[in-house]
Amino acid sequence: MRPLIVIGFLGSTLDGGKFASSRWNKWRPTVGLTMHEDLRVDRLILIHGGLHRRLAEYVAEDIASVSPETSVELRQLDFKDPWDFEEVYGKLLDFARAEPFDPDVEDYLVHITTGTHVAQICLFLLTEARYLPGRLLQTQPARGAPGPAGSWNTIDLDLSRYDSIATRFAVASAASTSFLKSGIDTHNAAFNRMIDEIERVALRSKAPILLMGPTGAGKSLLARRIYELKKLKHQVAGPFVEVNCATLKGDGAMSALFGHRKGAFTGAAADRPGLLRAADKGMLFLDEIGELGLDEQAMILRAIEDKRFLPVGADKEVGSEFQLIAGTNRELGEAVAAGAFREDLYARLNLWTFRLPGLADRREDIEPNLDYELDRYAEREGDRASFNKEARQRYLAFAMAPEARWPGNFRDLAASVTRMATLSPKGRIDLDCVEAEIARLKRLWSGQLVDVLDVLAEVLDPEALADIDPFDRVQLVETIRVCRGSRSLSDAGRTLFAASRKRRTTANDADRLRKYLSRFGLDWAIISRS
Repeated sequence: MRPLIVIGFLGSTLDGGKFASSRWNKWRPTVGLTMHEDLRVDRLILIHGGLHRRLAEYVAEDIASVSPETSVELRQLDFKDPWDFEEVYGKLLDFARAEPFDPDVEDYLVHITTGTHVAQICLFLLTEARYLPGRLLQTQPARGAPGPAGSWNTIDLDLSRYDSIATRFAVASAASTSFLKSGIDTHNAAFNRMIDEIERVALRSKAPILLMGPTGAGKSLLARRIYELKKLKHQVAGPFVEVNCATLKGDGAMSALFGHRKGAFTGAAADRPGLLRAADKGMLFLDEIGELGLDEQAMILRAIEDKRFLPVGADKEVGSEFQLIAGTNRELGEAVAAGAFREDLYARLNLWTFRLPGLADRREDIEPNLDYELDRYAEREGDRASFNKEARQRYLAFAMAPEARWPGNFRDLAASVTRMATLSPKGRIDLDCVEAEIARLKRLWSGQLVDVLDVLAEVLDPEALADIDPFDRVQLVETIRVCRGSRSLSDAGRTLFAASRKRRTTANDADRLRKYLSRFGLDWAIISRS
């Protein structure tokens, strides 16, 4: 049996009384819960105030006499006002975060019979929110003939039965969502709805999560925040292990992921545990999972489903309990159709799929992310920079305008802020600094158009390419870029014709885009495959 740990308050009234033999005729909740044959308490964390230290010690002595196997840990926690909900909840939250809980090896019960009503409510809320990773325990005096042990039962936390209490969790839920967004006050409604759903999934499911979106959209940061949220709620105990699968090439991919035995191949001078074992009891983030080879994909699937795999050169399987988050900027469904990605692995990953939009699709979120990047710069460099009013307005006007392409998404924004903060005199970003940065961004982004011919060569033969005017080439490349980043022909059409469609009473963006592509002998299938 796993050790059972009970957490509860000392009852200054219910656990008190005369320190005489007559106390054994009285039901005392904290002592009584250790007197049941069907409830073995291995460790009792007893919270008490400084004024009741002597009573706590006396109760601990009585527990030792009736249940020698129970170890009592006295924790002093003082409140200026034990009826102040904010103070009590805050101090109990700090207590819960500081405790080295390990739900994988221990069971926990939270005793809510003793303590003030405010303390009991706070214990309830912290248990439901998983800051205290256990079930609720309630004790009461025995009916009929009185006795010191009383009776006990655990409580099912089904909040659908407690609608009035469930509303209290709105603030806690908002805090969790803000945590996933790194505290950024984002305004994009679709993005905020997606983050709300990710938060619910992350805290209620151990199934793999698939994050899709263009490079620089924030997949890696979101994966780490999901891990930190689950760790805060004691749902993972191990580390966060991240790897970019695009860097795993050839024979080294198997060894890096699954480990190897000494002598398995030339250069294997020692055993190597591999990334999957390193993520045991934690979280593994496989970024750009679409770049893995088919053999590695097959072993990843086995590791997800059976929690076991075979290191290179080993004759015995090893195990690892980890939750997987996968990231990709490719359309895995299309990769499956092309034979480049295993259908069974895609089916396993596709239970919870979330598509992160690029920065150009979330222009209303540029301003709060600008403040976030300034804070990150200050934290990283120890030197805070800020805009003057005119400079901030000018930068935001450019950043949120259609001409700002942001091909690198949030990485472009972060680099831009770093440059301005570094070059600003005395930490004050002025209008001249902003104008210089805007010019720099325009040069950087226009330089990327040098690759126009390379992009078009992927979908057109040389004769067809030669017949297209330079002006049309630039327009066609932008159309291809949007198509490759969209889920469907209709989705691409809505993005490309967003402005003009507002002036029409009816819109068939897919048909309009189809006709445009047909001018160059192209269609959706050709572009999305390339």
